[in-house]
Amino acid sequence: MRLFGKKKNKPSQQAFAVVTGAGSGIGRSFALELAKRGGTVVCSDINLDAAKETVALIEAQGEKAFAVQCDVAKEEQVNQLAEQAEQLMRSPVTLVINNAGIGLGGKFDEMSSEDWKWCMDINLWGVIYGCRAFVPKFKQLGHGAIINVASAASFTAAPEMTVYNVSKAGVRALSETLSAELKKSNIKVNVLCPTLVPTNIIKNGKVPHKGLLDYALTNLAFTTSDKVAKLTLDRLDKGELYTIPQIDAKLFWLMKRTAPNLYAKFLGTSYRLMN
Repeated sequence: MRLFGKKKNKPSQQAFAVVTGAGSGIGRSFALELAKRGGTVVCSDINLDAAKETVALIEAQGEKAFAVQCDVAKEEQVNQLAEQAEQLMRSPVTLVINNAGIGLGGKFDEMSSEDWKWCMDINLWGVIYGCRAFVPKFKQLGHGAIINVASAASFTAAPEMTVYNVSKAGVRALSETLSAELKKSNIKVNVLCPTLVPTNIIKNGKVPHKGLLDYALTNLAFTTSDKVAKLTLDRLDKGELYTIPQIDAKLFWLMKRTAPNLYAKFLGTSYRLMN
């Protein structure tokens, strides 16, 4: 029997969790993995039918889950999600995974103000709203955990991905800051920074060269969403801030941290040669 408010050493075990963007991809994998670990999961997605499909998969495992529609770009809906989750699970939430996001690519001078707003509202503000909704509840509870899904784009800064890069860099910076601020409140934070993972982010986003990216996601991804979700939850349990799952992401991270100016020259030269 789980006791509400009892501190857990491993936040992914028997969690009362909320996952945004849980209707597909990494979000669905997070929800399924949490259920395997004995958790109760509120599966949130802007597409309610997709969230219900995830719930059905969890229920087939013999675990409990709930589907809730939520547009993370709207703060009032995220706040409502936080309240509704507690009512549905009849427990305080102990873990939130701010996963919902979209892809957006294109040259900087081809991106409109509407493009910027659309991407930032979902990818960055959606995560901010999620943290704002749950951090006060975790402080009141005495513990909690947050996983924010960023991207290796937050540090690779690849050309023709300006808006997306900025949105994900914001998520990483937010997570790094919160990790330091919230330690004294017994709230763990992890930020996930993958490269290619087979998900619907390309299909649901606006990116150039969709055919090429679809091929890369299908044939060149070094992992799966299920493996990424499991690894991230394990890292969270260990109290680690960063989850950088693939070897290519690790190499880019190492280059950027140890030789930033050399990396910038490499990036610029590579892009010029490709064009």
